[in-house]
This record gives sequence, C-alpha cells and structure tokens, in this order.
Amino acid sequence: SISLTSSPAQLKTPGDSVKLACQVSGYALTDYGTGWIRQQPGKTLEWIGIIWGGGSINSGASFKSRFTISRDSSNVLYLDFTSLQAEDTAVYYCAKTGGTVQQLNGRPGQKHTNFQQTY
Repeated sequence: SISLTSSPAQLKTPGDSVKLACQVSGYALTDYGTGWIRQQPGKTLEWIGIIWGGGSINSGASFKSRFTISRDSSNVLYLDFTSLQAEDTAVYYCAKTGGTVQQLNGRPGQKHTNFQQTY
C-alpha cells in the first residue's frame, strides 16, 4: 500500500528557516511525481510545487524565491523554506500525483481543491 508520512507540527518564529520531510512508501519517488500542498487557516488548498519522477521541478511563481523541493535516495521528499513569514502558517501536505503530467503541469501556485493526498 502507498503511504506518505510528513513531518509533525513545528512552532517557528518569523525569519526562521524550515525543513519539512515526507517519507514515502509503496512507490518510488523516481517513478511518480510527488509534491507539496498547503492550506492556510480558512483558505483553500494551494500547490507549492512538485518534483516529477525524472527530477524536473515545477513550482508556483509565488514560491520560487523561498521554497525548495528536493528528494533523496531513501525515498524522502523535502520542502525547505527560508525567511519564514506569518502567512506561511498552514498545514503542509505531501501528495502523490493522481493525474498525468499534462493535467498537472502549471498547477503549482494556483488555488484549487482537486487533489489526491494518498490512494
């Protein structure tokens, strides 16, 4: 079965750097696109970005400067961000793609509610 287990809640202060991790099991990160989504309090889901199986990365324009997505050989996905701001307060999800590259390309940075966290 597929499971994605992300970091526990963290309490940070403005200006800090944050590193989130997502341990993936049931598939290889090199085989499928996997990304990060966040939901700010009272707001809709928002794509931060995605790293595809081949290693290419799509990120939303508003996240390119402070957010970095990466992965390692232990099948762990990471999200690093710097200069933490109050508006970064959110629930952060890691998510496996549930559609084709064509369907998901360009989605990072756009607000939407159609995604699959796990399946």
